[in-house]
Amino acid sequence: MKIEHFRDAIHLPLDPPTSVGVPLGEPIAQVATTSVSHGDRVEAGVWECTPGRWRRQIVQQEFCHFVQGRCTFTPDDGETLHIQAGDALMFPANTTGIWDVQETVRKSYVLIF
Repeated sequence: MKIEHFRDAIHLPLDPPTSVGVPLGEPIAQVATTSVSHGDRVEAGVWECTPGRWRRQIVQQEFCHFVQGRCTFTPDDGETLHIQAGDALMFPANTTGIWDVQETVRKSYVLIF
């Protein structure tokens, strides 16, 4: 098995940005990633998002660690989380809600299918 090394995640080059899937207003946030999959059960990578508001559409269990920026996440069934560089989150599978990015965020993540 090959060890994947995401060296210097805050400066790691990413794929070209695309618009988020479910934007909510202006500006429309842009996302960029680089990732690897390990079989059909795990994906890991680095993700970046510019300011904007949008609906979370990833329903897999996810662990993420924010290395840059500031945002909030309001789950459909909970209170708003205020997130900044240095924070880590574990999203249970099927967590849905609203992202509101105030300052471009970058995170490393692991999705578990």
